[in-house]
Amino acid sequence: MVFNTTYNNEEYKIESTGLVGKKFTLLQRIKQGGIGSSRLIIYKTSPKLNLGKLKFSELDYGNIELRPKGVIVHYTCKLERFSWIIPYYRLVIYNAQSFSIHANGNFIQFLKNKNYIENKKFIDRMVQLKNDFLQLEYYDY
Repeated sequence: MVFNTTYNNEEYKIESTGLVGKKFTLLQRIKQGGIGSSRLIIYKTSPKLNLGKLKFSELDYGNIELRPKGVIVHYTCKLERFSWIIPYYRLVIYNAQSFSIHANGNFIQFLKNKNYIENKKFIDRMVQLKNDFLQLEYYDY
């Protein structure tokens, strides 16, 4: 689900809590070493996520927030901020020439540059949380 979170959105808060759980507590955030990635440069998005944008002229940035039962990908289009809620059971991660997150037929591809390298530990932790939540023993990453 994609929500416009430029301004306070009550429906987003209710849906995000229901789908991916409440935010981690301060103590949990400290133990995990943070729950958010630094910004990543968006290379390409699926048409449904490219809300209101006609061409991809300027750099767009996104970041990923961890939740107990999923992730929320926050990204901007022009001056608006959108949040894409993805439960772990729908989250698919591809790591090839670009790093991409897929769910429900939609995707966001991020460039593999210095921002990606800085977020590598965070991405590994995200995959581990997904495996722990889904009780998977093996995940080829």
